[in-house]
Amino acid sequence: MRPLLLKGHERPLTHIKFNADGDLLFSTAKDTRPTLWWASNGERVGTYDGHSGAVWSCDVFWDSTRLLTGSADNTARLWDVESGHELYRWSLRAPVRSVGVAPGCRLLHLASSKLMGQDSNIYLYALNTGGEWTQQQPEPVRVLCGHTATITAVQWYNTAEFIVSASEDGTVRKWNVETGQEMECVKRHRKPAMDLKFSKDCQLFMTGASDSTAVLWDTHSMQTVRTFALDRPLNAVDLSPLLPHAVVGGGQEASEVTTTTGKAGKFSATLLHLAYGEAIGSVKGHFGPINCLSFTPDGQGFASGGEDGYVRLHRFDEEYFTRGDNELAW
Repeated sequence: MRPLLLKGHERPLTHIKFNADGDLLFSTAKDTRPTLWWASNGERVGTYDGHSGAVWSCDVFWDSTRLLTGSADNTARLWDVESGHELYRWSLRAPVRSVGVAPGCRLLHLASSKLMGQDSNIYLYALNTGGEWTQQQPEPVRVLCGHTATITAVQWYNTAEFIVSASEDGTVRKWNVETGQEMECVKRHRKPAMDLKFSKDCQLFMTGASDSTAVLWDTHSMQTVRTFALDRPLNAVDLSPLLPHAVVGGGQEASEVTTTTGKAGKFSATLLHLAYGEAIGSVKGHFGPINCLSFTPDGQGFASGGEDGYVRLHRFDEEYFTRGDNELAW
């Protein structure tokens, strides 16, 4: 499996997102410039210029015409994907850590960092999609409060009835979108939960945390289905849309790695089998911690973004789909 190396960012990656068709890949980093790539060949299409701080998160609309980004400059911005023009910006009193568009495109969320005396909240905004994209509501319709540390990830359920969030406080919370009320609050991680992703049908989700565990959850009961213990802190997870597999990644910063830890840093992406509860393969390549991961929408590969400033695009070999229970390693 020979990856495509995408080099366009000057700072560590923070988020990667494929569009629904899987032909476009959006990446954000600590260098202020969200970037668009062709997923087929890794060619850079262009950048979205305007943010003045690290860009933490992005989401693309289902029809690939609009991009939403959130930044440490305390703004979230709406962009025209094709032209790169900024259409609208929302302002918060703290860095915007997570952004997302609800299924149906009638609402969006912005999640703020716990910083500068501000709590970490989720702000829900009504989205005007009636043709005049530059005319949006500057005030939220609902604010979801409860996390005691910075929210790291927020995901919408496929009917947009509720959302699930993960935080540095170690908790995972489910929220009723209509009322803004917290439905569930569960703590399964001893350290910050760094990422959260739904399965394709949203019946399961996975979280990854700094305590070196990945937890598979039942979305409706909020009960643990399985816990995976890894050998390194996790920053990123994703669930395959095609097979009962997950990919997880992370690693320790150089300043935290001791000479006694064996494979220093441990920067490979690990493939997990959800039913067997074990690792089935690993993919090496990054020269620092992995910060973000995403399967392609067709499940034929995945992308990883690292502290080293690179995005790596991987396409699975035929062996991945035809193998028995043997471990894979690349």
